[in-house]
Amino acid sequence: QVDLEESGGGLVQPGGSLRLSCAGSPRIFRTYPMHWYRQAPGEQRKLVAGITSGGVTEYADSVKGRFTIERDNPRTVIYLQMNNLRSEDTAVYYCHAEGDMEELWGQGTQVTVSS
Repeated sequence: QVDLEESGGGLVQPGGSLRLSCAGSPRIFRTYPMHWYRQAPGEQRKLVAGITSGGVTEYADSVKGRFTIERDNPRTVIYLQMNNLRSEDTAVYYCHAEGDMEELWGQGTQVTVSS
C-alpha cells in the first residue's frame, strides 16, 4: 500500500501554472501536518509549503504569492497550485506527512520550467 502518491508534474513555460496533487490514506489525513518539498539537481531537499490538519499554512519565501497549498481532508488529497512559474522552480516535488511515530514521503513528481 502506498501511503502518499503525487501527480501533476510536467513541463511548463516560464510564467505558466501547474497543480500538483498528493493522495494519501485516511489515517494520515486525520491528523498529520503535510508538506511539499522540492529537490533540484545538486541541491538539498527544501521545504516549499506546509499545511496543518486544521488548515494553517506556511510557505518558503521564494514561493510566497505564487504557490498555494490546499488540503481536502474528506477526499484525502492535498494540492499545490503553482502560478507564475520560474526556471528556478524546476525540481522534483515531494509530498511529505509527519506523524508522532512516522515520517512519510511520496515518490516525487518532476516539474520542469523551460521555454
